[in-house]
Amino acid sequence: MSVLNHLKTTASNLVLSDTEKSSINTSISTLRIRLNDWFGSSSITQLKFGSSTRGTILPRKADQKSDIDYMIIFNNDAGYKPQTFIDRLRKFAQNKYNTSQIAQSHPTVVLSLNHIKFDLVPAYEDWWSKYIPAPKSDYTDWLSTSPNDFNKELTDKNDSNYSLIKPMIRLVKYWNAQNGYVYDSYELEKSLVANGYWSCFNLKDYFFSAIDDLSTWNLPQYKTDKVERAKRIVQDTKTYEQADMAYQAENEIKKIIPVLY
Repeated sequence: MSVLNHLKTTASNLVLSDTEKSSINTSISTLRIRLNDWFGSSSITQLKFGSSTRGTILPRKADQKSDIDYMIIFNNDAGYKPQTFIDRLRKFAQNKYNTSQIAQSHPTVVLSLNHIKFDLVPAYEDWWSKYIPAPKSDYTDWLSTSPNDFNKELTDKNDSNYSLIKPMIRLVKYWNAQNGYVYDSYELEKSLVANGYWSCFNLKDYFFSAIDDLSTWNLPQYKTDKVERAKRIVQDTKTYEQADMAYQAENEIKKIIPVLY
């Protein structure tokens, strides 16, 4: 095997299996029915968003924090603050799911179902936008959001780059998860899509370019060390390849992209 083949094989193994997809779809169907029964279908709108809609979600074997972002959009004519809807979602979960399946994660409610987590996000909308709890207000107020606008940007980038952006993103997210989440997953995806990939023609080129371009700005030292280590390993891998030392090159890249079965 070569470095390229190792990366291609790993990227393929980072795609959700048909069994995982089926399990997720079943859980979403059940969740949708229970939410409608509890709140009334006329009172809420439901929306899946995030990496599961972009094709960049990782299986749990690669990322223990992998989850499905699920937005519950409430009517909010009364102008309630986020806590009102957080409490409503928590009460729903406590009544419709076993306590062992529920994790408290302000400002969301996390359900662990069929080996995948669902992050229930309260929201409301008006003519102009959708709104979710705002981190900068400690989730006491609302933040305007367009949850799936990034999907088209990523898809367009992928389509214009030999369909290699999504598998490259999965590889970098795998490295990120294996290293204690150096970067926020969503922000990492955005930065990878924003990068330029000059003279990249295969998955190895894209992955090497992505690692080389990782920023350490404003990172604590222990995270900077992990990024610098990844950059050194990529450079050492290139050196081995240039010396026709394929075995050593493959072993080197496996230091940051371990074999995943």
